[in-house]
Amino acid sequence: MRHKKHRASLGVTREHRKAMLSNMGASLITHGRIETTLTKAKALRPFIEKVITKAKKAAALPKENGKLSGSAIHLRRMALTDIRDETAVTLLFNEKVAQFEKRPGGYTRIYKLGQQRLGDAAEMALIEFIGADDVGYSKSRGKKKAKKSGTKRPAATTDVPAVETTPEAPQA
Repeated sequence: MRHKKHRASLGVTREHRKAMLSNMGASLITHGRIETTLTKAKALRPFIEKVITKAKKAAALPKENGKLSGSAIHLRRMALTDIRDETAVTLLFNEKVAQFEKRPGGYTRIYKLGQQRLGDAAEMALIEFIGADDVGYSKSRGKKKAKKSGTKRPAATTDVPAVETTPEAPQA
């Protein structure tokens, strides 16, 4: 039974899954977006967002005499245990972290591509980082309609502005 197993096993061993997520995370940091299967993208999202949160915490810590504090170094080393590519972690901690400073969370976006891989017909997806200026879309969660009262409201009249017609250009 898989009770209390809160991660996708992806059909591989624990060691393979850890290495696969590490490699995919390094590729995502380096390239900004990667194309993979939908299940792998959904497994990568919480993995990479935890690493980005570590980078944000390290960037928020004050520097001591122009050098990183001990806590910032610790957070960088913790990220290196997850993403085992030193150049990708350096890129994240030094440059890409500024992209996420003002976001409270949700650093990645998954797009379903609507196509299947030829070999096994796995659904393909694109996972990418969300830009700092992206506001996304508003979700209407938990909003319920107002209760109807016993009296009817008068119908609202709306004034529709007249539509001007413009002469059409001749078609050639």
